[in-house]
Amino acid sequence: MSCQCKGEAGQGKKYAFIDRIIERYKDEKGSMIPILHEVQQEMGYLPEDVQAYIAQKLGVPLSEVYGIVTFYALFNTKPKGKHKISICLGTACYVRGAGKILEEFEKQLNIKVGETTPDGLFTLEGCRCLGACGLAPVLTVDEHVHGRLKTSDVAEIIAQYKEEK
Repeated sequence: MSCQCKGEAGQGKKYAFIDRIIERYKDEKGSMIPILHEVQQEMGYLPEDVQAYIAQKLGVPLSEVYGIVTFYALFNTKPKGKHKISICLGTACYVRGAGKILEEFEKQLNIKVGETTPDGLFTLEGCRCLGACGLAPVLTVDEHVHGRLKTSDVAEIIAQYKEEK
């Protein structure tokens, strides 16, 4: 698996930015999550080769890094789209039609939950609860909340973010 690290040219510098991040945290206990977070901010995700490199540099088993990356929802092991659509599938949203809205996004984007559009513009995700039950059904696109949705709103939401391309 290959990693495309932004701002680093050539194989010799592939992990240089990771070394700088680790160096800043070297004396702090519990620094794994901040290190992983900063690396992901730089790369957009945490591929297997990067997880292995971090484990080796920190002197911990790869399983420890992998366990953290796969446990916390904020980490990604695959590239994500420019815009992340998170549809709330909690009880209030679901009984008010979130499942149908999710199906409409899948249909219009031609992807399933957890996938990214081929153009890299959208990633579609379902989540347990966005904590906005009064707006049910609700979703977020990046940090923007869209509530009281109908399936007829899906095309307009997609168009809005395509324009920001």
